[in-house]
Amino acid sequence: MAKINLLPWRDEQRKERQREFFLLLIFSAVAAIGLVFVVLTYLGGTLSVQNDRNAYLQAQIKDMDKQIEEIAELEKTREALFARKQVIEDLQSKRSLTVQLLNELVTTTPVGVTVTNLRQLGLEVTISGTAQSNARVSEFLTQLGGSQLLVDPELAIIEANEKRAQAVEPYDFRIRVRLKLASESGSEGFDEEQSDAE
Repeated sequence: MAKINLLPWRDEQRKERQREFFLLLIFSAVAAIGLVFVVLTYLGGTLSVQNDRNAYLQAQIKDMDKQIEEIAELEKTREALFARKQVIEDLQSKRSLTVQLLNELVTTTPVGVTVTNLRQLGLEVTISGTAQSNARVSEFLTQLGGSQLLVDPELAIIEANEKRAQAVEPYDFRIRVRLKLASESGSEGFDEEQSDAE
């Protein structure tokens, strides 16, 4: 005799499929959540590493900025020291300039000329005095032009003084001349021994 299954097998099969579907759905959801968690963890780690690198770079940039400021301060200090050194060298080179100037005036002033006033402002020197004649002043200018220490002599004024018309030196004069530094002469400076020898 044939057996007939009267149980609702299709309903059970449908329920079994639904149960499998829900299990697959839950498994997929768990897998998706796990995958998202793994990706977020990886991205978070990468972001943390990048933030650490950025913080390191920022610290290095701050250190470099401090070093740049220190270098700028050292550069200012170096420039100040160089300026002081330059002033000291200038003073050293001009230390005996007044003595040399007076020595040079003694050797270049001709007979018949008397220097009454000497004024120096920087490298500019103004010589005032009296002379027997215009020719004596001209000779004085020529000798100043041949000087090792003085350059560019220029006659500012020469005039007869009426008050001293009967005097030995009736003419007043004023000459402007410029001091020549060692850098202009191309030598180590004016040599006093050489001047004395002349």
